[in-house]
Amino acid sequence: QVQLVESGGGLVQPGGSLRLSCTASGSIFNIVYMGWFRQAPGKQRELVATVTLSGTTNYADSVKGRFTISRDSAKKMFYLQMNSLKPEDTAVYYCNVWGRSYDYWGQGTQVTVSS
Repeated sequence: QVQLVESGGGLVQPGGSLRLSCTASGSIFNIVYMGWFRQAPGKQRELVATVTLSGTTNYADSVKGRFTISRDSAKKMFYLQMNSLKPEDTAVYYCNVWGRSYDYWGQGTQVTVSS
């Protein structure tokens, strides 16, 4: 059984940084991408960033230049480095692993950007 567990969320001041981690347990084959999504109160879940096994990345326009997604396949982990955080980045962040026959999600970690 596959499980994804996020860590690294918390409270940070505007302009600060956080690094989210996602650890996968269980066997996952034929991954198409690994990604981070977020959901703010009253809003729909939205894509933040994705990375393929070959290293191709994709970012939402709102985070380009501030966030960086990376992965360590050997450790079955991937990360989201978030810099220059803004109050509008406040949300629950979810990690996701997608393949053609599956779609795994973590339980989410809260990120709050506030002074």
